[in-house]
Amino acid sequence: MARTAARVKKKNKTAVRARTSYYDYSLLAVVIILISFGLIMLYSASAYEAANDYYIQDDMFYFRKQALISAGAVLFALFVSQINYHISIRLAPLAYIIALGLMAMVKFTPLGVTVNGARRWLKIGIQFQPSEVAKIAIILIMPFLIMRMGRKLNSFWGVVRLLGVGFIQAMAAYLFTENLSTAVIIFGICAVIIFLAHPKTAPFIMAIVALALAGISALILMNRYVKSSTSFRMRRILAWLQPENNLNSGGYQVLQGLYAIGSGGLFGKGLGNSTQKLATIPEAQNDMIFSIICEELGLFGAIMVLVLFAYLLYRLLFIAQNAPDLYGTLAASGIMAHVALQVILNISVVLNVIPTTGVTLPFVSYGGTSVVFLMYEIGLALNISKNIRFEE
Repeated sequence: MARTAARVKKKNKTAVRARTSYYDYSLLAVVIILISFGLIMLYSASAYEAANDYYIQDDMFYFRKQALISAGAVLFALFVSQINYHISIRLAPLAYIIALGLMAMVKFTPLGVTVNGARRWLKIGIQFQPSEVAKIAIILIMPFLIMRMGRKLNSFWGVVRLLGVGFIQAMAAYLFTENLSTAVIIFGICAVIIFLAHPKTAPFIMAIVALALAGISALILMNRYVKSSTSFRMRRILAWLQPENNLNSGGYQVLQGLYAIGSGGLFGKGLGNSTQKLATIPEAQNDMIFSIICEELGLFGAIMVLVLFAYLLYRLLFIAQNAPDLYGTLAASGIMAHVALQVILNISVVLNVIPTTGVTLPFVSYGGTSVVFLMYEIGLALNISKNIRFEE
């Protein structure tokens, strides 16, 4: 009897040893590859403009700045990956309130900074976009509320309450920072997390179909009857529908981006050989960098970028599916939704599938705030992966 008990005890110890911890190095690797590729394309897209800028006159200006921020962001992600993600459960309501407060400061205090006609930045020692904090806040608060609600999520009013929380944050981004694209992304993240957590699918599909039909009908009527407008956003929509007739309202940039994509062919003109970046596409290193990738590296380069993003999303999906608890699953899903929405919106704008929105291409476009907060999300996902246990 004693010998049998000893064998069972030994077997249990072996089983415990077999439960190995996991850390998603593949996720970290693909993010570093995207950042490195982004830096190469950033230098190619910005060198001419930076060298000929009266105030800069340094072709390495944008590259150097982005490289330093990106290196710090990777180290920041590694640090975040060592902090237990369950701490975020307790900090989620605070993060939500802080995000609202920071965005309000942009509009109502002198700390708000206007860049290129848009008041979206806040300067408190460092300059950043509070709307990026709002994206993280919604990723954290939605799983927190869903876990608190339990079965109440299945009710109509439960869904309405959750959508209301996302709507408030999205409207704050729109009203306080005049950033409609970020508002769409915030509400989109909220909707995706609710969709994944809710047991029923049909109501969401019906809502999407209804919205799509309403949007298509509105665009058809607008294209037929509306020829001009004084509204900034309406002009952008008209520039999207008829870019050749609205060159001064954004149509020029759209057409030049399409020319860049079309001239790239299958394998492109070669790295550094873009002609559209020579002041034809203003600030090509920002939202329109994908058009420069297509021009210099062709369809092959564009597909490789999409493959990298697809693999990044696959790693996030893997983490979400194997997370040790519901909070980890929903948080990883929120991060996946954020990256996917931003990639889809950016590329759709470059291809003129949707109106210009001002959304950057994650890890590739120029922008310190974007890469830092995205790397925080990657660090959070890495920590969730660190808590995954597999039995061998």
